[in-house]
Amino acid sequence: MENLSQRLVSKSIEAFIMGIEIYNKPTIKYRVEGFSFFICNSWELMLKAYVINSEGENEIYYSDSPDRTISLEAIIKKVFTNSKDPLRVNLERIIELRNTSTHFITEDYERMYAPLFQSCVMNFINKMEEFHDTDITQYISQNFLTLSIRPEELSDEQIKGKYSAPMASKLIQERDKITTDIQESNSTFAIPIQTTLAITKDKKKADLLVSVVGNSGNDIKIVKELKDPNSVFIHTTGQVIKLVNRRLKSAGILLTKVNTHGDISKNPLTTNDFQLFAKFYNLKQNPKYCYHYALGNRYGYSTQMVDFLVDEIKKDPEHIIQSLKSNLR
Repeated sequence: MENLSQRLVSKSIEAFIMGIEIYNKPTIKYRVEGFSFFICNSWELMLKAYVINSEGENEIYYSDSPDRTISLEAIIKKVFTNSKDPLRVNLERIIELRNTSTHFITEDYERMYAPLFQSCVMNFINKMEEFHDTDITQYISQNFLTLSIRPEELSDEQIKGKYSAPMASKLIQERDKITTDIQESNSTFAIPIQTTLAITKDKKKADLLVSVVGNSGNDIKIVKELKDPNSVFIHTTGQVIKLVNRRLKSAGILLTKVNTHGDISKNPLTTNDFQLFAKFYNLKQNPKYCYHYALGNRYGYSTQMVDFLVDEIKKDPEHIIQSLKSNLR
Protein backbone atom coordinates (compact mmCIF):
# COMPACT_ATOMS: atom_id res chain seq x y z
CA MET A 1 0.00 0.00 0.00
CA GLU A 2 1.31 3.45 -0.93
CA ASN A 3 2.45 5.63 1.97
CA LEU A 4 0.69 8.88 1.05
CA SER A 5 2.32 10.88 3.84
CA GLN A 6 5.85 9.91 2.78
CA ARG A 7 5.06 10.66 -0.84
CA LEU A 8 3.85 14.14 0.12
CA VAL A 9 7.02 14.74 2.14
CA SER A 10 9.18 13.72 -0.84
CA LYS A 11 7.27 16.04 -3.18
CA SER A 12 7.48 18.80 -0.59
CA ILE A 13 11.27 18.54 -0.44
CA GLU A 14 11.45 18.62 -4.23
CA ALA A 15 9.26 21.75 -4.39
CA PHE A 16 11.38 23.39 -1.68
CA ILE A 17 14.62 22.72 -3.55
CA MET A 18 13.12 24.00 -6.81
CA GLY A 19 12.15 27.23 -5.03
CA ILE A 20 15.70 27.66 -3.69
CA GLU A 21 17.25 26.92 -7.08
CA ILE A 22 14.99 29.39 -8.89
CA TYR A 23 15.64 32.14 -6.38
CA ASN A 24 19.43 31.73 -6.37
CA LYS A 25 19.82 31.49 -10.14
CA PRO A 26 21.05 34.91 -11.35
CA THR A 27 19.66 34.64 -14.90
CA ILE A 28 16.04 34.24 -13.80
CA LYS A 29 14.06 37.47 -13.45
CA TYR A 30 10.90 35.65 -12.41
CA ARG A 31 12.52 34.35 -9.25
CA VAL A 32 10.37 36.19 -6.68
CA GLU A 33 7.17 34.84 -8.16
CA GLY A 34 8.70 31.41 -8.81
CA PHE A 35 10.02 31.14 -5.26
CA SER A 36 6.68 32.16 -3.74
CA PHE A 37 4.86 29.52 -5.83
CA PHE A 38 7.20 26.67 -4.89
CA ILE A 39 7.72 27.57 -1.22
CA CYS A 40 3.94 27.70 -0.74
CA ASN A 41 3.60 24.35 -2.49
CA SER A 42 6.31 22.79 -0.32
CA TRP A 43 4.63 24.00 2.89
CA GLU A 44 1.22 22.73 1.76
CA LEU A 45 2.52 19.25 1.01
CA MET A 46 4.57 19.05 4.19
CA LEU A 47 1.71 20.20 6.45
CA LYS A 48 -0.79 17.83 4.82
CA ALA A 49 1.60 14.96 5.43
CA TYR A 50 1.81 16.04 9.07
CA VAL A 51 -2.00 16.15 9.43
CA ILE A 52 -2.30 12.68 7.84
CA ASN A 53 0.16 11.29 10.39
CA SER A 54 -1.41 13.04 13.38
CA GLU A 55 -5.14 13.07 12.58
CA GLY A 56 -5.74 10.73 9.65
CA GLU A 57 -6.02 11.05 5.88
CA ASN A 58 -9.66 12.18 5.91
CA GLU A 59 -8.65 15.42 7.64
CA ILE A 60 -6.96 16.83 4.54
CA TYR A 61 -10.17 16.66 2.45
CA TYR A 62 -13.20 18.95 2.46
CA SER A 63 -16.06 17.27 4.31
CA ASP A 64 -18.56 18.19 1.60
CA SER A 65 -16.19 17.34 -1.27
CA PRO A 66 -14.10 14.26 -0.44
CA ASP A 67 -12.28 14.43 -3.78
CA ARG A 68 -10.71 17.84 -2.96
CA THR A 69 -7.96 18.48 -0.44
CA ILE A 70 -8.20 21.61 1.68
CA SER A 71 -6.30 24.76 0.71
CA LEU A 72 -2.93 25.90 2.02
CA GLU A 73 -4.65 28.67 3.99
CA ALA A 74 -6.90 26.12 5.67
CA ILE A 75 -4.12 23.67 6.51
CA ILE A 76 -2.05 26.50 8.03
CA LYS A 77 -4.93 27.49 10.30
CA LYS A 78 -5.45 23.84 11.24
CA VAL A 79 -1.82 23.27 12.26
CA PHE A 80 -0.88 26.73 13.57
CA THR A 81 -3.96 27.73 15.52
CA ASN A 82 -2.52 30.96 16.94
CA SER A 83 -3.30 33.69 14.39
CA LYS A 84 -0.51 35.87 15.84
CA ASP A 85 2.17 33.19 15.55
CA PRO A 86 5.04 34.87 13.60
CA LEU A 87 5.52 31.69 11.56
CA ARG A 88 1.88 31.68 10.50
CA VAL A 89 1.92 35.42 9.76
CA ASN A 90 5.06 34.94 7.66
CA LEU A 91 3.37 32.22 5.59
CA GLU A 92 0.19 34.21 5.14
CA ARG A 93 2.12 37.23 3.86
CA ILE A 94 3.98 35.08 1.33
CA ILE A 95 0.68 33.52 0.23
CA GLU A 96 -0.59 37.05 -0.41
CA LEU A 97 2.46 37.68 -2.58
CA ARG A 98 1.90 34.43 -4.47
CA ASN A 99 -1.67 35.47 -5.19
CA THR A 100 -0.57 38.97 -6.20
CA SER A 101 2.00 37.51 -8.58
CA THR A 102 -0.75 36.21 -10.84
CA HIS A 103 -1.92 39.80 -11.47
CA PHE A 104 1.11 42.08 -11.13
CA ILE A 105 4.77 42.17 -12.10
CA THR A 106 6.45 41.86 -8.71
CA GLU A 107 10.18 41.78 -9.47
CA ASP A 108 10.69 44.86 -7.31
CA TYR A 109 9.04 43.15 -4.36
CA GLU A 110 12.26 41.19 -3.92
CA ARG A 111 14.08 43.58 -1.63
CA MET A 112 11.12 44.05 0.70
CA TYR A 113 10.17 40.35 0.83
CA ALA A 114 13.70 38.92 1.05
CA PRO A 115 13.77 38.93 4.90
CA LEU A 116 10.45 37.05 4.93
CA PHE A 117 11.71 34.55 2.35
CA GLN A 118 14.88 33.78 4.33
CA SER A 119 12.90 33.29 7.53
CA CYS A 120 10.39 31.09 5.68
CA VAL A 121 13.25 28.87 4.48
CA MET A 122 14.60 28.43 8.01
CA ASN A 123 11.10 27.81 9.40
CA PHE A 124 10.50 25.10 6.79
CA ILE A 125 13.77 23.37 7.66
CA ASN A 126 12.91 23.39 11.37
CA LYS A 127 9.35 22.13 10.89
CA MET A 128 10.43 19.41 8.49
CA GLU A 129 12.78 18.20 11.21
CA GLU A 130 10.15 18.54 13.95
CA PHE A 131 7.18 17.07 12.05
CA HIS A 132 8.88 14.43 9.91
CA ASP A 133 12.33 13.89 11.45
CA THR A 134 13.82 14.82 8.07
CA ASP A 135 17.10 16.69 7.65
CA ILE A 136 16.90 18.97 4.59
CA THR A 137 20.70 19.21 4.45
CA GLN A 138 20.70 15.57 3.34
CA TYR A 139 19.09 16.78 0.10
CA ILE A 140 20.66 20.23 -0.38
CA SER A 141 23.89 21.56 1.07
CA GLN A 142 23.62 23.94 4.03
CA ASN A 143 25.42 26.78 2.23
CA PHE A 144 22.76 26.85 -0.52
CA LEU A 145 20.02 27.57 2.01
CA THR A 146 21.05 31.22 2.22
CA LEU A 147 19.16 33.19 -0.40
CA SER A 148 21.06 35.44 -2.79
CA ILE A 149 19.64 38.93 -2.29
CA ARG A 150 19.72 41.79 -4.79
CA PRO A 151 21.18 44.80 -2.94
CA GLU A 152 19.42 47.59 -4.83
CA GLU A 153 16.31 49.22 -3.43
CA LEU A 154 14.05 51.65 -5.29
CA SER A 155 13.20 55.01 -3.75
CA ASP A 156 9.64 56.35 -3.73
CA GLU A 157 10.47 58.53 -6.75
CA GLN A 158 11.90 55.60 -8.72
CA ILE A 159 8.88 53.45 -7.94
CA LYS A 160 6.51 56.21 -9.05
CA GLY A 161 8.51 56.69 -12.23
CA LYS A 162 8.54 53.00 -13.06
CA TYR A 163 4.92 52.02 -12.33
CA SER A 164 1.43 53.39 -12.73
CA ALA A 165 0.08 55.45 -9.82
CA PRO A 166 -2.08 52.62 -8.34
CA MET A 167 0.73 50.05 -8.60
CA ALA A 168 3.34 52.47 -7.20
CA SER A 169 1.07 53.27 -4.28
CA LYS A 170 0.57 49.55 -3.59
CA LEU A 171 4.33 48.87 -3.66
CA ILE A 172 5.16 51.75 -1.33
CA GLN A 173 2.41 50.82 1.14
CA GLU A 174 3.48 47.17 1.14
CA ARG A 175 7.14 48.09 1.67
CA ASP A 176 6.32 50.38 4.60
CA LYS A 177 4.03 47.77 6.19
CA ILE A 178 6.66 45.02 5.96
CA THR A 179 9.31 47.33 7.41
CA THR A 180 7.06 48.06 10.41
CA ASP A 181 6.20 44.38 10.87
CA ILE A 182 9.87 43.39 10.83
CA GLN A 183 10.71 45.94 13.51
CA GLU A 184 7.89 44.65 15.73
CA SER A 185 8.48 40.91 15.23
CA ASN A 186 11.28 38.35 15.54
CA SER A 187 13.37 36.13 13.26
CA THR A 188 10.51 33.61 12.89
CA PHE A 189 8.64 36.26 10.89
CA ALA A 190 11.60 37.83 9.12
CA ILE A 191 15.39 37.87 9.18
CA PRO A 192 16.08 41.58 8.56
CA ILE A 193 18.74 42.61 6.09
CA GLN A 194 20.82 45.41 7.48
CA THR A 195 24.18 46.71 6.29
CA THR A 196 25.74 49.64 8.13
CA LEU A 197 28.23 52.07 6.58
CA ALA A 198 29.78 54.20 9.30
CA ILE A 199 32.80 56.38 9.90
CA THR A 200 33.65 55.23 13.40
CA LYS A 201 36.52 53.91 15.47
CA ASP A 202 34.31 51.14 16.83
CA LYS A 203 34.62 48.23 14.38
CA LYS A 204 31.59 46.48 15.87
CA LYS A 205 29.36 49.24 14.52
CA ALA A 206 30.51 48.93 10.92
CA ASP A 207 30.06 46.38 8.12
CA LEU A 208 32.53 48.11 5.78
CA LEU A 209 35.96 48.98 7.21
CA VAL A 210 38.16 51.51 5.45
CA SER A 211 41.40 53.33 6.16
CA VAL A 212 42.53 56.67 4.80
CA VAL A 213 45.55 56.55 2.47
CA GLY A 214 48.13 59.11 3.54
CA ASN A 215 48.87 62.12 1.31
CA SER A 216 46.01 61.26 -0.99
CA GLY A 217 43.42 63.49 -2.55
CA ASN A 218 40.39 61.22 -2.77
CA ASP A 219 41.49 57.62 -2.40
CA ILE A 220 40.61 55.27 0.39
CA LYS A 221 41.94 51.80 0.99
CA ILE A 222 39.41 49.00 1.48
CA VAL A 223 40.53 46.79 4.33
CA LYS A 224 37.48 44.55 4.44
CA GLU A 225 34.77 43.89 1.88
CA LEU A 226 31.12 44.69 2.48
CA LYS A 227 29.27 41.87 4.14
CA ASP A 228 25.63 41.23 4.87
CA PRO A 229 25.43 39.63 8.34
CA ASN A 230 22.05 38.10 7.55
CA SER A 231 23.54 36.03 4.75
CA VAL A 232 26.16 34.58 7.13
CA PHE A 233 24.79 34.57 10.69
CA ILE A 234 21.49 32.90 9.85
CA HIS A 235 21.02 30.64 12.89
CA THR A 236 19.49 31.26 16.31
CA THR A 237 20.80 29.49 19.41
CA GLY A 238 18.04 26.90 19.15
CA GLN A 239 18.79 26.23 15.49
CA VAL A 240 22.50 25.78 16.20
CA ILE A 241 21.73 23.24 18.93
CA LYS A 242 19.33 21.34 16.64
CA LEU A 243 21.86 21.24 13.79
CA VAL A 244 24.67 20.09 16.07
CA ASN A 245 22.53 17.34 17.63
CA ARG A 246 21.33 16.21 14.21
CA ARG A 247 24.90 15.74 13.01
CA LEU A 248 26.00 14.09 16.23
CA LYS A 249 23.02 11.75 16.06
CA SER A 250 23.92 10.69 12.52
CA ALA A 251 27.41 9.88 13.81
CA GLY A 252 26.04 7.98 16.82
CA ILE A 253 27.54 10.43 19.32
CA LEU A 254 26.15 11.66 22.65
CA LEU A 255 27.79 13.83 25.29
CA THR A 256 28.82 12.16 28.53
CA LYS A 257 27.80 14.20 31.57
CA VAL A 258 28.32 13.78 35.32
CA ASN A 259 25.84 15.37 37.74
CA THR A 260 26.52 16.65 41.25
CA HIS A 261 25.86 13.17 42.70
CA GLY A 262 28.44 11.57 40.42
CA ASP A 263 25.86 9.87 38.22
CA ILE A 264 26.91 9.47 34.58
CA SER A 265 24.50 9.93 31.66
CA LYS A 266 24.69 10.39 27.92
CA ASN A 267 22.69 13.25 26.40
CA PRO A 268 22.50 15.51 23.36
CA LEU A 269 23.78 19.09 23.45
CA THR A 270 21.61 21.42 25.56
CA THR A 271 21.34 25.19 25.86
CA ASN A 272 23.47 25.11 29.01
CA ASP A 273 26.13 23.12 27.16
CA PHE A 274 26.05 25.64 24.32
CA GLN A 275 26.57 28.52 26.75
CA LEU A 276 29.44 26.58 28.30
CA PHE A 277 31.18 26.32 24.92
CA ALA A 278 30.40 29.96 24.13
CA LYS A 279 31.91 31.15 27.42
CA PHE A 280 35.02 28.99 27.31
CA TYR A 281 35.88 29.73 23.66
CA ASN A 282 34.56 33.34 23.67
CA LEU A 283 32.40 32.39 20.70
CA LYS A 284 30.05 35.37 21.02
CA GLN A 285 33.04 37.70 20.66
CA ASN A 286 34.37 35.85 17.59
CA PRO A 287 33.24 37.59 14.34
CA LYS A 288 33.71 34.33 12.49
CA TYR A 289 30.99 32.60 14.48
CA CYS A 290 28.69 35.24 15.94
CA TYR A 291 27.09 38.59 15.15
CA HIS A 292 25.15 40.78 17.56
CA TYR A 293 22.19 42.56 16.00
CA ALA A 294 21.54 45.85 17.77
CA LEU A 295 18.04 45.80 16.27
CA GLY A 296 16.20 43.38 18.52
CA ASN A 297 19.28 42.81 20.72
CA ARG A 298 19.77 39.27 19.44
CA TYR A 299 22.65 37.03 18.39
CA GLY A 300 23.00 35.29 15.06
CA TYR A 301 25.39 32.40 14.42
CA SER A 302 27.12 31.18 11.28
CA THR A 303 27.17 27.65 9.92
CA GLN A 304 30.86 27.65 10.87
CA MET A 305 29.70 27.78 14.50
CA VAL A 306 27.86 24.50 13.95
CA ASP A 307 30.95 22.97 12.30
CA PHE A 308 33.17 24.14 15.17
CA LEU A 309 30.97 22.67 17.89
CA VAL A 310 30.58 19.35 16.09
CA ASP A 311 34.34 19.08 15.50
CA GLU A 312 35.18 19.89 19.13
CA ILE A 313 32.64 17.43 20.51
CA LYS A 314 33.81 14.65 18.19
CA LYS A 315 37.35 14.97 19.57
CA ASP A 316 36.30 13.79 23.04
CA PRO A 317 32.53 13.45 23.63
CA GLU A 318 33.09 11.54 26.86
CA HIS A 319 35.10 14.21 28.66
CA ILE A 320 34.66 17.56 26.92
CA ILE A 321 31.81 18.87 29.09
CA GLN A 322 33.60 18.05 32.33
CA SER A 323 36.84 19.45 30.92
CA LEU A 324 35.20 22.75 29.99
CA LYS A 325 33.62 23.07 33.43
CA SER A 326 36.91 22.29 35.19
CA ASN A 327 38.89 24.76 33.09
CA LEU A 328 36.33 27.51 33.62
CA ARG A 329 36.59 27.00 37.37
